[in-house]
Amino acid sequence: MSPLLEVIALSPADAEAAQAGGADRLELVADMAADGLSPDPRLAAQVVASTDLPVRAMVRVQAGFAVVDLPRLVRAAADLIEAGVHGLVLGFLDEAGDVAADACVAIADVLDGRPWTFHRAIDHSRDYSRAFEVVRGLPGLDAVLTAGSPNGVAAGLTRLAQRIDAGDGDLVLAGGGLVPAQVPVLRAIGVTSFHIGRSVRRERSWLQPVSAAEVRAWKYITSLPALAPSSPGRP
Repeated sequence: MSPLLEVIALSPADAEAAQAGGADRLELVADMAADGLSPDPRLAAQVVASTDLPVRAMVRVQAGFAVVDLPRLVRAAADLIEAGVHGLVLGFLDEAGDVAADACVAIADVLDGRPWTFHRAIDHSRDYSRAFEVVRGLPGLDAVLTAGSPNGVAAGLTRLAQRIDAGDGDLVLAGGGLVPAQVPVLRAIGVTSFHIGRSVRRERSWLQPVSAAEVRAWKYITSLPALAPSSPGRP
């Protein structure tokens, strides 16, 4: 399977640049000051119309991972599907820090068979391994955006390797502070899907647009043949 490169888009221009650079999929979000919230459905429709890439839209109406207003989240998800997105990105935890599975299923139900990603809420869960066991059983889920740690990929390499060893490599979408130097290590342990945001923007700023040249560079790096790990399953 060829490596997958997912790029965060905030606008149609971002989507066009990401496609020109060779991205495989887009994650559409709004308000990165809040770590990414649901985009306006009108923006979602514009982005879908601007690109041939599959677009997954964030479902989150406020910062954090708590389920504060489930009906509102379900409505937001339904509006985004109606706008034409190809999938959703969502993920919530309960007060104990466990996956809020019932809420996730209620939101994902509007997808009608479309795929979805559980996002980095998993890195903040009480029990990372148990959280993976739970999300694997959620209907329609085909990716888990994770750094292995709330502090980013650099701090989460060991846990990512453990998930690969446990058979979760088909779900792992590595992202969160990802830098090019980490890609060979991740490829060596079996990661094949990568998620990037600011690293393909000028000045590494959310205020700047996606650069097709930067996306192209990341596509090249992530597509290089994987090296054999020096210690199986470990960075």
